[in-house]
Amino acid sequence: MRYAVGALLFLSCASFGAVDLSHVPQIRETAQERDARMQWFRDAKFGMFIHWGPCSVGAKEIGWSRNANRPWDINGVQTPRTEDPVYDNYYKEFNPAKYDAEEWVRFAKESGMKYMVLIAKHHDGFAQFDSKVSDYDIMATPYGKDIVRAYAEACHRQGMKLGLYYSTRDWYHPEYLVGDNAKYDAFYRAQVKELLTSYGAIDVMWFDHVGGQDWGKWKFDELFAMMYALHPKLIVNDRAARFCGPRTPEDRGPPSPETARMTEGDYSTPEGVIGAMNLARDWESCIHVGRGWSYHGEDGFKGPEDCIKMLVSCTTGGGNLLLNFGPRPDGTFAEGEAAVARAMGAWLKVHGDAIYGTRGGPYRNGAWGGSCHKGDKLYLHVCKWPKGGLAFDPLPRKILAARTFANAPVAFTQEDEGLSVTVAENARVAPVTVIELTLDRAIEPGLLAGGLRAP
Repeated sequence: MRYAVGALLFLSCASFGAVDLSHVPQIRETAQERDARMQWFRDAKFGMFIHWGPCSVGAKEIGWSRNANRPWDINGVQTPRTEDPVYDNYYKEFNPAKYDAEEWVRFAKESGMKYMVLIAKHHDGFAQFDSKVSDYDIMATPYGKDIVRAYAEACHRQGMKLGLYYSTRDWYHPEYLVGDNAKYDAFYRAQVKELLTSYGAIDVMWFDHVGGQDWGKWKFDELFAMMYALHPKLIVNDRAARFCGPRTPEDRGPPSPETARMTEGDYSTPEGVIGAMNLARDWESCIHVGRGWSYHGEDGFKGPEDCIKMLVSCTTGGGNLLLNFGPRPDGTFAEGEAAVARAMGAWLKVHGDAIYGTRGGPYRNGAWGGSCHKGDKLYLHVCKWPKGGLAFDPLPRKILAARTFANAPVAFTQEDEGLSVTVAENARVAPVTVIELTLDRAIEPGLLAGGLRAP
């Protein structure tokens, strides 16, 4: 596949002096401005991740099942680029005739998701959009239509927050981490610019790894300056420079404190696990429903109850859940993963008030479950009841009323020594018993009042 030399022109457009970063929020915004920019993300709690591309034709894991070398990324040694004659040619069979972006967004909304993140380009280098700097893209497939455009338009029409995943790491591109990396650095920034100028409002850029190479081989200042000139309210994750350097004795870290702050992004991304409780730093766990990130067949999916508990754990721990789905090669969802999404949507129609718009705490979460709050409401999500009920450290608010979401009685005792809460065994429900406590005044975000007390 050819790569347009026009990508190199991207460099000539950059200033030759210091890059103006005064508009980049990670550097200049106040705490209040950050809270305003991050509010929708903190309120959303639940998003849909979509890993999809030509790899689905062979039911192979996206990127990682490509049987070819991975330059620099694994052992830091440059080796000649190799190809996978099977994987690299799946695009010639990729024709998702049943892809319906409007239906995808409707389905995500019905399932309770508040934002979506679609793979625009993974480690395998294939672009799911009409890229002017590469012809290894969706326009070279039998399908021949811009998947990202349809997705973006559907999100905009239906009021869904829109995210795009872009892998800076690229095991297909012949210039990736070659020499001074200038050609590839210009290429990928040109593709990011395409994504940010061709599809209207973009809410999230979800980067995925750089690979083992020196900080000096990447112009992250130009990347962030460009992104925020185009989308001042953009939210960016923490992987724009993940795994970057050092590779030489002279290169010990980011070239400036500003670069370090920018590339830390706006939130952390624990992968495949629930993030540890953190009320000070925004975070989002990305976890797949199936056996891998992309399509692997019609079985092997997690159960709805497990996924509901994951959502609860993320919410009470102060984070979000980005639950991943891998569509079939025709653009439809396997019934097993679709059933998970429908079940979560049904659960959220009843319990959504105890999820959306809440903030984690004030009690530490654990095997028992966790707590979150919103206004004068404190929600206890109980996954596993200790013998004798729940006994917490003191709550610095007075409880005025208590109920379960099934309107069962809740017995509680609030004293200076602590708070005890219990529900009759026949009123406890699986997978989570949700208790609403009405308080005399709101809990401020970030308050940690302790946790479950020892019996």
